[in-house]
Amino acid sequence: MKKIAVIGSGPGGLAVAIRLAILKHDVEVFESNAYPGGKLNEFRIEGYRFDGGPSLFTLPSLIDELFVLADKNPSDYFKYKKLDEVCRYFWEDQTRLIVPAQNDEFDKNVVENLHEKPGTILQYLKESAFKYEVLSGLFIYKSLHKLSTWLSLEAFKGYKNIFKMGVFGTFHGLNKQSFSNPKTIQLLDRYATYNGSNPYKTPATMSIIPHLEYNIGAFLPENGMYQIADSLYKLALDLGVKFHFNTKVEEIVVENKNAKALRLVDGKIMAFDAIVSNMDVTPTYRKLMPKVPPPTKILNQEKSGSGLIFYWGIKKEFKELGLHNILFSDDYKTEFDWQFEEKNIYEDPTIYINITSKIIPSDAPFGGENWFVLINAPSNIGQDWDIITKKTRAAVINKINRILGTDIEAYLVTERILDPLKIELNTSSSQGSLYGSSSNDKFAAFLRHPNFSNQIKNLFFVGGSVHPGGGIPLAISSAKITSEIMARKL
Repeated sequence: MKKIAVIGSGPGGLAVAIRLAILKHDVEVFESNAYPGGKLNEFRIEGYRFDGGPSLFTLPSLIDELFVLADKNPSDYFKYKKLDEVCRYFWEDQTRLIVPAQNDEFDKNVVENLHEKPGTILQYLKESAFKYEVLSGLFIYKSLHKLSTWLSLEAFKGYKNIFKMGVFGTFHGLNKQSFSNPKTIQLLDRYATYNGSNPYKTPATMSIIPHLEYNIGAFLPENGMYQIADSLYKLALDLGVKFHFNTKVEEIVVENKNAKALRLVDGKIMAFDAIVSNMDVTPTYRKLMPKVPPPTKILNQEKSGSGLIFYWGIKKEFKELGLHNILFSDDYKTEFDWQFEEKNIYEDPTIYINITSKIIPSDAPFGGENWFVLINAPSNIGQDWDIITKKTRAAVINKINRILGTDIEAYLVTERILDPLKIELNTSSSQGSLYGSSSNDKFAAFLRHPNFSNQIKNLFFVGGSVHPGGGIPLAISSAKITSEIMARKL
């Protein structure tokens, strides 16, 4: 049994702590916030409950697996349901599209509303499933930084189908080739934002993302997204994991290229046999190990997009809205150019509105709704976020009013705002990026930091800033990869 420290309690940190505890290690988690979950948090204002971060739950099997490995019943900790409806889409010309969970109904609605040929959506999702089948075992569930991965059966299956995987084209290019209506293309392009990337630059391999939402399904825990973090935290406690909240790590103590201990902000030094950082890899090196030469090329990669979020308590119910809603920009390419080239937010932004009270009535007072309003934003490089936020808020309100034919400010009773700078300060995410490095390059998957250190013994990494990437499913998957590597090395 080894004594292991985990820095940070985001989904990846919680999952790796659970896996290491199952392996009978003595695990302690150090979290600078007062709660577990990292970006996956919640808060309440005047009777409205809000999930602070991620709003979409896919691949629940990865969560269930942790409870099964611990010989626990997942439903004893949390329950979730598969959604009957994936999303509702709105355009300025009053075109609207409801996407049901059934793919044949999705295809039918696209034919009727967007005038695509019958079967085009079904064929696209079939190809998406094939790419996931080929690539997931290689890119999602194994380390790309081990020779054994590249000599595996999954790898050879990938080599055989390399030209079908979309490695050499862009995601937008694939969608433009697959559909005739610009609105359908835009609808599929938006899935690049699921890992904070630009559909006009990210490779077409990203077309595996729709497979998760359509072929496997979109889900929601019965008490909201934070229940994922809360349930994993409770499982970790039941397995004997010790948590230190409101405890900031000041330094990873490295001696003779060996991670030996943590020095806390109060000066206390605690020795460990191994250390896992769930903190963003960039501040892990630059703040916690300033004397260790950092992997500069990796750390200097373009960051993923961030988000500007308005949490609004609304004293009205909007029947035309569902749980997930998208109000599209009229010029998607310009919007992404502004985000990644100008490092600003376009004057006509795409708006995502998540309303969990549609499914969980207790999340808002009777007759009201809890609006989580997200705008894709650039990472923080020192912009004046007060000015950007003020301008964007006005554009968002005007767009909502135009498309829904309302005066939303008349129903707004409470508000909280989260910008990329606050995300950076609250979660130690480099530049406030939501997914670590961007995937705006065909080689991006290979350039992510590995789940272990090549130069420091007994130092490991987990979470959205390292392989395989950002988002809850990939963070949970990174925990599996990391724990398996640790089992071989410790």
